[in-house]
Amino acid sequence: MTEESRQVAGRYELVELIGSGAMGMVWRGEDKILGRVVAVKELLMPVNQGEDKVEEARNRAMREARIAARLQHPNAISVFNVVEHEDRPWLIMEYLPSRSLAVKLREDGPLTVDEAIPFAVQLAGVLAAAHRAGIVHRDVKPGNVLLGDDGTTVKVTDFGISRAVGDVTLTATGEISGTPAFLAPEVARGEEATFASDVFALGATLYMAVEGDPPFGTADNAIALLYRVSSGSINPPKQAGKLEPLLLKLLELKPEDRPSMAEVVEELRKLDGGVTPVATVPEPPTLPDAKPPAVPTTVAVPAAGAGAAAAPPAGSDRRRRAMIFAGAGALLVVIAVIVTVILTRNHGEDTPAANPPPVAASSAPSSAPATSSASPSTPPSSSSAPTSSSAANSPEAMAAALRTYFSYIPSNLESGWAMLSEGFRSSRGQTFDRYKSWWTQFSSVTANDVQITGANTLTARITYHRANGGTTSETHHYTMSQHNGVWQIDVES
Repeated sequence: MTEESRQVAGRYELVELIGSGAMGMVWRGEDKILGRVVAVKELLMPVNQGEDKVEEARNRAMREARIAARLQHPNAISVFNVVEHEDRPWLIMEYLPSRSLAVKLREDGPLTVDEAIPFAVQLAGVLAAAHRAGIVHRDVKPGNVLLGDDGTTVKVTDFGISRAVGDVTLTATGEISGTPAFLAPEVARGEEATFASDVFALGATLYMAVEGDPPFGTADNAIALLYRVSSGSINPPKQAGKLEPLLLKLLELKPEDRPSMAEVVEELRKLDGGVTPVATVPEPPTLPDAKPPAVPTTVAVPAAGAGAAAAPPAGSDRRRRAMIFAGAGALLVVIAVIVTVILTRNHGEDTPAANPPPVAASSAPSSAPATSSASPSTPPSSSSAPTSSSAANSPEAMAAALRTYFSYIPSNLESGWAMLSEGFRSSRGQTFDRYKSWWTQFSSVTANDVQITGANTLTARITYHRANGGTTSETHHYTMSQHNGVWQIDVES
C-alpha cells in the first residue's frame, strides 16, 4: 500500500503496522467517521492460482467475516466491519493493546498450571459461546489468543478467518500456508474443521502454554510435521500436573472421544475452584443473508409472527391507522405472490419444489451443524431430541442452524453437505456430486420467517436466487436432529 492510499474504503486511516502473518497484515487504525481506534486487517489472497481461486477466497473471506461479526463476547475480539479495498477484503476489528500468548511464551517461558487454568477457563468460555452460535474458530492457537496489557484481559481473535483465506492448507504447489502444529488430526488429513477440532486445538494451545512446545513437537519440514499431526501421536505431557487428565481428553485422536466445549468449561471450572467467572451472553442475532431479501420474503416476516408485537400503543390512533393500511398492503402482496406461484407452477416452470434435486432443495444444516461432520464422506451418528437445558440444544439454536446452512450455498457446499444427517442422505439416495450439481445453479439461497413448530421441527420461507436471474420463494417443513451436540437437517418436505 502506498503512502497516498493509507486510508481504507475512504474511512479507516492506517496509523501503524502492528503485526503480520500468513493470513495478512494488521494495522492500528482510526475510524474517521466514529473517531475511534480500530485494528485493520488486510487479508492476503492466493497467489499464482488463477482469478477463479482468488475470487473464491475473496467471497469466502467476506462470508466468514460476517459470520464472525455475529459473536459478541467479552473474550472475543469484535469484528466491526468487513470492506473490500484494492480488490482485497479488509477486516475492521476491535483494537486491544496486547501481546499474543505466543509472544508471551516466547519471551517469558511456559506458564505454571495455576497460571494457565484461569486463562483456559476464559478461552473455553468464549469458544463454547461461539459453538452455541454455530461458529467454528478453525484456528485456535497461541498466536490468536491476545493477552491485554492490563494483565487480566484475555481475548480470542480471527474466528473462521483462517479457513476463509485457505490458511493451514497444502496448496497446489505443495507448500503449506501456516503452521500445522495446533491442528486436529482430522483437519491435518484434509477433513473439514468441526467443533471437536476446536476442542483439540484448545488442548494443543493449553499443552503449549504449560509444556513450552506443541503436543507434536516442532519440525523444520512442515510436511513431516503435518504427517505426525495426522497420526495423532502426541508427546506425553511432563509439566501439566492436575491439568493432564483433561488435556489428554482434549487431545484424543477421534473427534467423538473428545468432550464438548461446554463440558470443557465445566471441567476447567472444577480445577479452578469456580474462581474465574465465565461470561454469559445472549444468543447472537442471526440474519438470513447479507443480500436484501425479495419483496415477498420481506412481507412474509411480519405476516407470520406479528400478533401482539405489532399492537400500537394505547391512544395512538394515527399509528394504528398507518399499521392497518400497512397490514392490508402486506396482505395484498402475499395474495399476489400466492397467485403468481400457482400460475407459474401451472405453466410448468422449473422451480425447486416442482423439480426436486437428488438432494432436497432445503436439506440444510446450520452454522453449528456445518461443522458437525468432517467431510462429505463422514457419516453422522444417530440423532437426539433437543433439550431446554442447553443453549446448544435450544429451539433458537436449531433455527439459527437452518439459517446458517443456507448461508453456505453455493459458495461452501462442503459445509452444507456436512449439515445433512445420514438419514436424510440415505432417504434421497444422495451423493455429494449430485448435491453440488443441483445447488450450483443458484447464486444464493436464504431462509426467512423461520418458525419453530415443535421440539425438533420448524418451517421456513426459502428464497432461491438463480444464477441466470429470477427468484422463487417457497415454504418448507423441516425435522432436525442432533449429532455431537449440533443440529442437522433430518427430513425436509
